[in-house]
Amino acid sequence: MNAFRVHLLRTGLLSLAGSIIFTTWMVYQIQVIGLDAFQLVLIGTIMETSIFIFEIPTGIVADVYSRRLSVIIGTFIMGGAFFIMGLFPTFAAALLAMFLWGLGYTFTSGAYEAWMVDELGQDQAANAFMRANQIGRAAGLLGIVISAILASIALNLPILVGAVLTLIGGVFLVVFMPENGFTPIPSADRSSWQQWTDTFRSGLRVIRTRPALLNIVGVGLFFGLFSEGWDRLWQAHLINSIGLPGLLTPVLWISLISGVDAVMGIVVTEGVRRRLDTNNRLHLTRTLLMLTATMVGAIVIYGLTSGLALALVAFYAFTLARGLIGPLLSIWTNQHIDSQVRATVLSMFSQTDAIGQMAGGPPIGIIGKLSLRLALVTSGAVLSPALFLLYRVQRKEKIIDPALVTEA
Repeated sequence: MNAFRVHLLRTGLLSLAGSIIFTTWMVYQIQVIGLDAFQLVLIGTIMETSIFIFEIPTGIVADVYSRRLSVIIGTFIMGGAFFIMGLFPTFAAALLAMFLWGLGYTFTSGAYEAWMVDELGQDQAANAFMRANQIGRAAGLLGIVISAILASIALNLPILVGAVLTLIGGVFLVVFMPENGFTPIPSADRSSWQQWTDTFRSGLRVIRTRPALLNIVGVGLFFGLFSEGWDRLWQAHLINSIGLPGLLTPVLWISLISGVDAVMGIVVTEGVRRRLDTNNRLHLTRTLLMLTATMVGAIVIYGLTSGLALALVAFYAFTLARGLIGPLLSIWTNQHIDSQVRATVLSMFSQTDAIGQMAGGPPIGIIGKLSLRLALVTSGAVLSPALFLLYRVQRKEKIIDPALVTEA
C-alpha cells in the first residue's frame, strides 16, 4: 500500500483507539483508581521520565536500522501498556503502564514523521499531516460515542477495547507499511555504539548550527513544562471545581464536550489547510505564535472562571489551538532537518518536551493538591515564555528572507 494511504488509515485507526481510551481515561483514574491531583500528575511524570530515558536511543535505532520497524515495535508496546492500565485498577499498575507507554511512544516519535517525509517528500507530507489531522478528529468523534457506550457498562472497558485496536494497528503496519525512501546503514558498517554516537552527534550538530531550531527546542521545553498541568487536571477541575449539571453523568458530559471539540476541530483544520501556505516559514511561525498566545489566554481563563459557559469557551479555544499546533510544528520542523538524522533530531525535540514535563509536572501537581485553579493558571504562566521564542524566530525569518515579508 502506498505511504499516503497507510498514513491516513493508520491515523484513523489509532485515533479511534486513542479517542475510545482517553475520552473517559481521567474519569477512570479519578473514580475507579481513586487518584488525587498529585498522583494524576505523577503518573504523567513517570511516562515522561520513560520518554526522556529512551527517546534518543530509539531515535537512533530508527535512523540506523529501520523507521518502519521502530514504529511497529512502538505500536505493540503501547497497546500492551493500555491492557495493563485497564486490567489492573491500582496506582502501581498505572505507574507501570505509563512507563511502558512512554517506552513504546519513543519508538514511534521522530521515526514516524521521518518515515513520512522520506516516503512522501516535503510538499506531499505537509498535505498529509493536515489531512490526517482531520481524519483523526473524525475518527475521534466516533471513538467518543463508542467510549461513552462502553463506559456505561464498565469504566475500564474503553481502555481494553482501545488496547485491542492499537494492537490491530500494529498488525496493519506489519502487513501494509512500506519503506522505500530510507536506506539503512549496511550491516558491515554498523559499528554498534560508534555508529550510534556518530548519528547522535550529527543530529546535535544540526540543532546547534541552526538558530531557528534552537528556539524551537526552547518552545518544546515550555510546552512540556505547562502540559502536565492541563492534561492531568482539566477534567478534575471541570468536575470538582466548576461542577457539571446533574442532567448527565460526568462520563457523558465529558463525551459530549469532546464530541463538540472534534467536530469544531475538523472544520477549523480544513479552513487552515486551505488558506495557510505551509511552504512559507514566516506564515507558519506567525500562525504558531498566534495559536500559542490563544492557548496561554484560554488556559488562564479556564482556571479562573467559575461559570460553565465561559469555561467551555476557554476550553474549546485552547483545544482547537493546540490541535492545530501539532501538525504545523511538525511541518515547520521537518523543513529544517536533513533526512539522514531526521528521526534523531525529532527525538531530541521530543526529549526536550519530556524534560519539561518531568520538571513541571510534580510542582504543578503539588499546587493542584492545594488548588486546581491555581495549578491551571500556573500552567498558563509557564507556557507564556514560548511566545518570546516564537517572536524571535519570526523576527529572524523576516531579516533572512525579505521576500517573505512582502509576500506576507
